[in-house]
Amino acid sequence: MLKRISGCLIALLLLSGAPFGASAQVTPADYQRADSIIKLNDLVYNQINNVTWIDSTSTFWYQVKTRDGGVVYLVDAAKKIKKTAFDTEKLVQQLNLQKGIKTTPKSVQLKGLKFDLKANKFHFEFSKTYWTCNLKDYKLTKDSIEKPETPQPYWGDKFDELGNKPVTSPDSLWIAFIKNYNVYIKSASSNKEKQLSYDGSEGDFYSSYLSWSPDSKKLACNKVRKNEDHYMYFVESSPKTQLQPIVHKRYCLKPGDALPIKRPALFDVMNLEQIPVETQPFENQFDVSNPKWNESSTAFTFDFNQRGHQVFQVLEVDGKTGAVHVIIDERNKTFIDYSSGKYFRYDLDKRGEIIWASERDGWNHLYLYDRKTGIVKAQITKGKWMVREVVKVDEKKGIILFKASGMNPDEDPYFVHYFKVNLDGGNLVDLTPEKMEHQAYFSADYNYFADTYSTVTTPPVTVLRSTDDGSVMMELEKADISDVLAKGWIAPEPFVAKARDGVTDIWGNIYRPTNFDPNKKYPIIEYIYAGPQSSFAQKSFKPSSYAYSGLAELGFIIVQMDGMGTSNRSKAFHDVCFKDLKDAGFPDRILWIKSAAEKYSYMDTTRIGLFGGSAGGQNTLSGLLFHPEFYKAGSSSCGCHDNRMDKMWWNEQWMGYPIGPQYAECSNVVNASKLQGKLLLIVGEMDDNVDPASTMQVANALINAKKDFELVVLPGTNHTLGGTYGEQKRRDFFVKTFYNQSTPDWNK
Repeated sequence: MLKRISGCLIALLLLSGAPFGASAQVTPADYQRADSIIKLNDLVYNQINNVTWIDSTSTFWYQVKTRDGGVVYLVDAAKKIKKTAFDTEKLVQQLNLQKGIKTTPKSVQLKGLKFDLKANKFHFEFSKTYWTCNLKDYKLTKDSIEKPETPQPYWGDKFDELGNKPVTSPDSLWIAFIKNYNVYIKSASSNKEKQLSYDGSEGDFYSSYLSWSPDSKKLACNKVRKNEDHYMYFVESSPKTQLQPIVHKRYCLKPGDALPIKRPALFDVMNLEQIPVETQPFENQFDVSNPKWNESSTAFTFDFNQRGHQVFQVLEVDGKTGAVHVIIDERNKTFIDYSSGKYFRYDLDKRGEIIWASERDGWNHLYLYDRKTGIVKAQITKGKWMVREVVKVDEKKGIILFKASGMNPDEDPYFVHYFKVNLDGGNLVDLTPEKMEHQAYFSADYNYFADTYSTVTTPPVTVLRSTDDGSVMMELEKADISDVLAKGWIAPEPFVAKARDGVTDIWGNIYRPTNFDPNKKYPIIEYIYAGPQSSFAQKSFKPSSYAYSGLAELGFIIVQMDGMGTSNRSKAFHDVCFKDLKDAGFPDRILWIKSAAEKYSYMDTTRIGLFGGSAGGQNTLSGLLFHPEFYKAGSSSCGCHDNRMDKMWWNEQWMGYPIGPQYAECSNVVNASKLQGKLLLIVGEMDDNVDPASTMQVANALINAKKDFELVVLPGTNHTLGGTYGEQKRRDFFVKTFYNQSTPDWNK
């Protein structure tokens, strides 16, 4: 890219009196580094990038990149033995004997590895062909030519309640199915049909996801009252298949739309009758789960998520009478976070208990319920920290394996550790004591796990551990970053400052360019994503990020943090987002940046920008509209600029239901006239995640308000931060805005 910049352009890159008080200039060398810096990840050696346990054995394989090429290792955890899985040179020799293949041990890249230890063979994909290699003589057998790619179904498509296959009873005597929207059974031996329901219709039908009781005497399912479908539409302007544009549509329910109503139904198969179930209390629903029978066939349960997400119940239906009673009644004045990994339910049928996750004490923890009485028998985990995910409930051992963060007061509260605890809450053990971010890969029997741990400044180490006590059985790999350091890489700096309450710590990172000079003044650009579904600041080791490393090289300090309103801290921390997504943690973010600038005088608080995509695109423009005294420029990609325009499940979770005035108050479209700073809008015309019309509507509002802004529409592009072209436009936008410089003439 640098070669295209002529001597004339170099002259144009000189400063011309920056209005924001710039004290440095962006040079062609900066542009060159911007393109090369994102390749630093390729210079990390001996870093495990995949751990795969082989079936139910105690053996796993992993792949590493060494200076001599890729190596695959096999590890027998029980015997604590590590060895190379195969001889790469011998394999390459055999590959090069195949027609049309020419590769080397250093460059060969294998995909889809699968080992057959008993047969002493392994399978892999190379050069669009699947192969089997016999490890006795390294002879290759061609398995198949790669099949043409089939279009992937749309991730957000409507769930087909009638799309399930007929369901055979546990005793194999009967087959349940839907016919003419009603429930039928037929004999598996004679195919003779018997009708169980008679009130099904096209608009009010029985779901084909039928659930047999274990004794095969009862049948349960949901009856579904259909809603009005809602679609978003967009135009593919430049299709590869034809000259004329193509109109696309995607199923997309938006806040306030009608939902299907699901009502549990119960059938006595032996007497061919339907047992009435009172469902009216559960019809104001966001969702009702499919029925789940207990082992004794006496009752089934279902989850009820009330619309508005402030009530979530587990209910039991008596298999004889159809009577319904509440086992778990979860309520909250703001929201119950069911969608971002905190929902957990596990039925201990033999013990008559349920393990349940709740934030009722202010932190996400596990509770043990008596299924019969609905009484909490024990709070399994407790403290000012949170359970992030349950990995395994081992009923035989009576333990729970789970991920958690925030337990250790003297470390980053977002660092994930792995723990085990007894079902009654006793004997809590941290299996991963290093004060770093951990990623574990468990064996099928959960007796062992490979653990990779690192921080943003500490390269990853991978060890093999015992699940009994977390003891290290053997070290597997330690990453080599000497080549990264030789390129002048500067590690991110974790930085902590107080939130708006003056008490809570806000954690984030500061990123500096590789030619950093503390005697210069640097504009600050925040990479923002304040979606309430998680936390987002980097915690593990990665030398460069495509999103912002190249931008930093053009003479910017990049910052990223998690303000209030994001997840993975306390419930109170999270609740800040409720009905107020425009808040986006900005009071905390602004204080954090000011605190960093007080410590580092080279951070110029007169030149602060921000950028992000999706929810981060919304946050970017919100920062400019609602905090113009602080943020002076922003690049917003594929933003949901009005939460009424985006997917229902995400927006009603945080913004509430019914659709009240808070939606307009948070809307970038409604508030577009408040724009004071510089704005770049980027959108993919085929975005099927956030309706691209949302960006066009905010553009329309800006035009009506006679505001100046830039708009980049990317033909044929889906949900994106911008891709290569968007990155180019974003870099140039910030260079022109904060350095008042001409940027490269990309047309020469």
